[in-house]
Amino acid sequence: MASHMRPVWRGARLAGSALTCEVAHGDNWMLHVAVEQARPGDVLVIAPTSPCDDGYIGDLLATALASRGVKGVVIDAGVRDVARLTDMAFPVWSKAVSAQGTVKETLANVQMPLVCAGVRVSPGEVVVADDDGVRIIASTDAAGVPARARAQEEKGEALLLRYATGELSLDVNKMRERLKDKGLR
Repeated sequence: MASHMRPVWRGARLAGSALTCEVAHGDNWMLHVAVEQARPGDVLVIAPTSPCDDGYIGDLLATALASRGVKGVVIDAGVRDVARLTDMAFPVWSKAVSAQGTVKETLANVQMPLVCAGVRVSPGEVVVADDDGVRIIASTDAAGVPARARAQEEKGEALLLRYATGELSLDVNKMRERLKDKGLR
């Protein structure tokens, strides 16, 4: 997702199934509908119908979601009650933090495909998020993700050890010949 999607507290991580929710500008009514639809292991993915930084979700809705087994929230809008969300260890990625609340007036869609932070998300797709951002993985590709992630992590750890001993990335990654071919002297 877009780089503006940041966790509200450091160290937050999650992986789960997308529960999608569209919301109107400054209106969180449909989030209450989404809570009813939530299942354990879901990640609530929220996109407003037009750009808005209002605080759509805070500690109250987070508590309701957590009680239903929801792993966290990804919202291309604002959140509030960041200190409480941090104390709860409830993972939330958002584009803004805002004390501005919302109304409950406008219908929108729950469990329909939507675009959140520039990425199309369909219900049931896999949401993976950490300090570096949010990724959406098609459910058809999800089976291989854990093995690929472990392999990438192991490769990274091995490289860290080599770099820590002073080896140069130019040599470890065999870049010198390619640089020479590009004309670097």
